[in-house]
Amino acid sequence: MLCMLAANMQVFAQKKTDTSDKVTIKILNDIVGIGVQTDSGRLQKLIGNVQIRQGETMLYADSVYQDSKNNLECFGNVRIIQPGTTVSGDYARYLSTPKLAYIKGKVSMLSGRSNLQTEELTYDVGTKLGTYENGGGALQDSNTTVTSKTGAYNGKSKDARFIGDVVVTDPVYHITSKDLGYNTESKLVTYFDSSITTSDKSILNAKNGTYDSKKGVAHFIQRASVFDDGEYIEADTLDYDRTIGFGEGRSNVITIDTTQHVTMVCGHVKYYKYKRLLLALVKPVMKQVNGKDSIFIRADTFRSAPISKPGDSIKKKTSEVKNLKKMTVKGKKKMITETAIADTTAADSTSPRYFIGYHHVLIYSDSLQGICDSISYTQNDSTMRMIGSPVAWSRQSQITGDTIILRMDSGKLKNIFVPNNAAVISQSGPDKAKMYDQVQGKTLFGIFKKNELNEMIVRPNAECIYYSKDDSGAYIGVNQAQSERMRIFFADRNLSRIVFEQDVHQTLTPLQQANIPTLKLSRFKWLADKRPKSRAELFK
Repeated sequence: MLCMLAANMQVFAQKKTDTSDKVTIKILNDIVGIGVQTDSGRLQKLIGNVQIRQGETMLYADSVYQDSKNNLECFGNVRIIQPGTTVSGDYARYLSTPKLAYIKGKVSMLSGRSNLQTEELTYDVGTKLGTYENGGGALQDSNTTVTSKTGAYNGKSKDARFIGDVVVTDPVYHITSKDLGYNTESKLVTYFDSSITTSDKSILNAKNGTYDSKKGVAHFIQRASVFDDGEYIEADTLDYDRTIGFGEGRSNVITIDTTQHVTMVCGHVKYYKYKRLLLALVKPVMKQVNGKDSIFIRADTFRSAPISKPGDSIKKKTSEVKNLKKMTVKGKKKMITETAIADTTAADSTSPRYFIGYHHVLIYSDSLQGICDSISYTQNDSTMRMIGSPVAWSRQSQITGDTIILRMDSGKLKNIFVPNNAAVISQSGPDKAKMYDQVQGKTLFGIFKKNELNEMIVRPNAECIYYSKDDSGAYIGVNQAQSERMRIFFADRNLSRIVFEQDVHQTLTPLQQANIPTLKLSRFKWLADKRPKSRAELFK
């Protein structure tokens, strides 16, 4: 483990090394050595405040044994002092040629304001690299403490590497990790394996990337996630600036607003926490949880922001949208416009938001499906506005118009409103019969019951083509009618009857005499082939 850790630390080590191994070890104070014969050879024993120098390195100990190759075994108050670094312990074995020291007993490696403490340390005098394994260790740096089973610290580059049960304790954040790097000078945290960073209201999960603890800026190149004050972002690559609350994720992105129960899945997202602005790109799909029946909406692009409260200026709202549009990232570095940074006043995290989806919109839920060019959804009144050739399907009925407005209540569909060019079509009979019940007029207002169309009113200038049945369900004929107002009723997911009100004009043609292929109202368009059949279609 120590060999592997030392090899990994070469990434941090400086190229310039101490070449003083060519310099002979010198005993500085006037101590007369005592010759001692051992099985391994004759040793020189030095006793009493021993001071030894090799190049710029000083070694101090209460007593030292020196062999013929200038290898040293040191006892009591051992200190190895170099410019900027001091290593101390109770015992040390020092190999002068490779310039390696093996130190035991209350070991301390002090470099600047950083202090590494352990029970056993291998110290490379040439590179100032200290590694520990047995018993673990702790690095104290200002207010930050890092503990781990195995670790390495470079006194030159100030880089440290920790492996196994890593715990970072700091007044601002807390980290648990399997494998972590840390620079005591720049305060840069490098993630090499699964790690959890908690800070205030945020939780960061990552395994490959960096976190600048001074600036609060994170960059991850492997699957990572951030949960911050009710907002969750997960992506294959993730950039996050905790100070200004900006996050950007790319590839397989998931964002969740846990307060408003909205999930967004997409290929690219930008999020600005303080203004709660969101831009979702690359096939985004929004999921709004509505009780047991969630609604999924797909568009080319989604934008979201808080709904302005009464009294908020139009100018402020416009500024928020502009900030949302300007958020960009270039390369690995985040670039945010000054207008987005300037106002860091946090929006109310509990306030409802609006979502706008642009182009090629698909909608799917168990009780409703739809398509349109663009869509808006407001959480405060649970209203969905479908714009640009909208089509909505509810069970066996197809509804079209210039605009379609859907309202929900307590997670269930409440009503539907078409303000202009309204038309509703339901298939009557088997597919091969090509018979369609049709109603059209200027406006349409429908009421849902248990997420199914129950009743509908079309007015004015209402027209219909309706295939009438007797009580046994047998077809009687085709009813063609015009009226100022029509009331339509549904049963068993099908159009069951139509009530004509005001200025009624109607004709009933026996079915055998009807020319069925020609029985079409002016706005007839049967678009069943465009109807989303499952939510899986939205994720293709």
